Amino acid sequence: MEKLQFLYKLNLIPSLLEEANWTKKEEAIVQNHFEVLQGLLQEGKLILAGRTLNMDPSGMGIVILEVDSEEEARELMENDPAVKEGIMEAQLFPYRVALIRKE
Repeated sequence: MEKLQFLYKLNLIPSLLEEANWTKKEEAIVQNHFEVLQGLLQEGKLILAGRTLNMDPSGMGIVILEVDSEEEARELMENDPAVKEGIMEAQLFPYRVALIRKE
């Protein structure tokens, strides 16, 4: 079965756009979010993850997955600790990598 690709876009909730509002709880959630993404990379399900460097409403993160189904992609997105814990909002999009640099 051919793998499918999906992108999910992440946005911080508005109250966390101000760094002064971050607590150890939010920092721990983001650390867990990063660890989960590292696990997906090791499993071969993550193509890319990253974020813009601006902390304003236009800032965002993206996660590009390669999985068996949209249901699997949605489940991974909804179980992302940052989404599940409510510090980031996420939107899922069907996606296809057209070009990628080979190292």
